[in-house]
Amino acid sequence: MDGVTEIGWEPHQIALLGGGPPAAVTVALVALHLLGAVETGPRRTLCAAGPEPEGLGPFEGTVLDCLHEPLTARELVRHPDVRLAVALTRIPLAEDGLLGHPWLRPTRGARRRVEFWRERHPLPAVRHGLTDDDTLLAVALHGDAALRLLLPRFALRTGLAAPGTPADGVRFSLGRGRLLRWRDEYEDSVSGDWGGGTGHHGDHAGGCGSGGGGGSD
Repeated sequence: MDGVTEIGWEPHQIALLGGGPPAAVTVALVALHLLGAVETGPRRTLCAAGPEPEGLGPFEGTVLDCLHEPLTARELVRHPDVRLAVALTRIPLAEDGLLGHPWLRPTRGARRRVEFWRERHPLPAVRHGLTDDDTLLAVALHGDAALRLLLPRFALRTGLAAPGTPADGVRFSLGRGRLLRWRDEYEDSVSGDWGGGTGHHGDHAGGCGSGGGGGSD
């Protein structure tokens, strides 16, 4: 399937509509992992590894730029450059009427659309044979359930999916609750100090020390 093309939004945009900034960062990290651009380190940290992949989108590129030094996924969500990238990601969504005031939260129509996409693209039964795009779409729509099925070791090493019994409903562990219960994180990211820019660098040296590399689970 080519669900991303059908939907018309990038996976991190879909995740932003469904789960706010924590979900968008989760999907960006999965994308970088699949490209072999990040490696895991101690205490659930991640850092850039190897040259920057060609054709990297602005949002994923910003997340990668922030990983010159080891950071956890939760630290990334609050990084000024990532928060600026989230604000820029909101612009086309708001222009399409999917985000409303006062906190640029998803509209009722946006929530219905995400639910429609989720029903149209259910969680895969197995991970064998999935493309990277399929994997990213599954994570964007199904959160922890997709992470546990498709990327279990990476998700646990980085804290993207909590250990134990999965919670009912769609959930991202990074976001302190179900995907649709993201208000605190979303409002905080809107009202905070955005800080500096998002310049890219040509390549990235790995610096996490011990830990698994990216690209496979």
